[in-house]
Amino acid sequence: MNGTTRAPGRRIVLWRHGQTAWNLERRFQGSTDIELTETGRAQARRAARLLASLRPDAIIASDLRRAADTAGELAALTRLEVTHDAALRETYAGSWQGLTHDEILARYGEQYTAWKRGEPVRRGGGELETEVADRSAPVVLGHADKLPENGTLVVVSHGGTIRTTIGRLLGLEAHHWEGLGGLSNCCWSVLGEGARGWRLLEHNAGTLPEPVLGDDD
Repeated sequence: MNGTTRAPGRRIVLWRHGQTAWNLERRFQGSTDIELTETGRAQARRAARLLASLRPDAIIASDLRRAADTAGELAALTRLEVTHDAALRETYAGSWQGLTHDEILARYGEQYTAWKRGEPVRRGGGELETEVADRSAPVVLGHADKLPENGTLVVVSHGGTIRTTIGRLLGLEAHHWEGLGGLSNCCWSVLGEGARGWRLLEHNAGTLPEPVLGDDD
């Protein structure tokens, strides 16, 4: 579906969940099922009001509570049913999960440094980033394929999973995915369908996407 010439075409909004207690503690969550804080719920409500104005056609979400509850705020406003899929969960990171950033550096410093260099690393004995993309990107594309022309899909997931999915959909080599940078709690990135496939329109945004005016047509 990447060869279409429709404009502006379909959009995929990839929305990270709201704040959790482990986010505040800089503790690696991975696939651990952690709830939103009250601040996280307020973030989700605020973001949902903005995203609802895009009139999305479908919402899909990780089944972990922090993503599912974030998606629920948008579903309440749009009256769309959320499709939950475990393939959209955050990276499973084995023994890293539950550790703080400093603890990871102290215990797994070489592994952490290799990962940051872009090497394929099973953090804590868990999944490779390419394996996360292998499970998440097809789910996102499958739901995008069902959109009407110029339709919008909202994907509610996790920072690492969103980054790897964007990298895969843009056709970037895996060692370049880290260059996309992280997403703040309840911020989102937007992919738009162009003549040569998906392109990144917004990244780590907290306001509604604006059309590009000028020479980049």
